[in-house]
Amino acid sequence: MDETEPHLPQEVREGLARARDRARRQTGGRLRVQMGDTWYPILSYDDAGFDVALQTAPKLRGLVEIHEGPRLLRSVLIVATEPVGTVMRYTFKRATAARTTAPLDYVRSGDEPLGYLASK
Repeated sequence: MDETEPHLPQEVREGLARARDRARRQTGGRLRVQMGDTWYPILSYDDAGFDVALQTAPKLRGLVEIHEGPRLLRSVLIVATEPVGTVMRYTFKRATAARTTAPLDYVRSGDEPLGYLASK
């Protein structure tokens, strides 16, 4: 039972939960998967995998990248599961989040200055 809206009837809470799940899973066309030089639009995406239209990308396998617009989100190793209707589900065997900073070649100590003041 959803305790976030206890004042609402059960049917309304269930409808809201379904709508939230649908909104979370639908990508709105911004998410896409890249394999080699080819891009495929992602129909829905979650932490376990993603869905692609069967006629668009029926045989994806291996290491691919997931992008939201121009921004790289993850590099993932995928396997195809069974098609459901016109959609093919791909699950993650491994998922690595994209880095926003360059990796360090050394361990940072916590006592270095945060910045320097310019002298006059």
